[in-house]
Amino acid sequence: MNERETVAALLARHGTTYAEEAGITLRDTPVPLYRLLVLTVLCSVRISAGIAVAAARELHADGLDTPRRIAGAGRVTLISAFGRAHYVRYDESTATALAGGAELLLRRWHGDLRRLRDEADGDSERIGELLQEFPRIGPVGSAVFRREVQAVWPSLRPFFDERARAEARVLGLPDHPSALAALADPARLAAALTRASLAHVGVGGLEPGAG
Repeated sequence: MNERETVAALLARHGTTYAEEAGITLRDTPVPLYRLLVLTVLCSVRISAGIAVAAARELHADGLDTPRRIAGAGRVTLISAFGRAHYVRYDESTATALAGGAELLLRRWHGDLRRLRDEADGDSERIGELLQEFPRIGPVGSAVFRREVQAVWPSLRPFFDERARAEARVLGLPDHPSALAALADPARLAAALTRASLAHVGVGGLEPGAG
């Protein structure tokens, strides 16, 4: 297959973004951006993507989709939502991380991640650094968030982290972000490359321990 045929097959099999799987319609507005941040936190442990996505959906079903609501929900409410999704091994620590992150977002950026982006002047590396101020989000987690949010934050495009670029090389594709972006939508292609990479190693989450 040539490059475009390879990409078409890859997208057909793995082209759903993690935000889409969690029922998040990404827009450059506070609620969907915060829901993506929550999903990133949920996935930043060694747990399957399916369980993390289910936990994100349960939080949304309970109306816990803003930092103010998360901060005011209480641990029992959060842990109950996690339990329905079978997100149990890390439920207490995740409740603590989400509550702390919600308080940070409210205090520093008035509950709006666009303010974080603007503080960084849209610079990808600086955005990544600021994201790591949230509890549990480390370098890999900040890359996960940027990989997804590039769909609505143009200053980040094209964003392909090292895992996605390594998988591109395995598949005989170019590994430079601009070259990859020329083949398909970068957010969707980055997600597909990540899913394909994780399928190789038998890991079901966004990253193996994406902190």
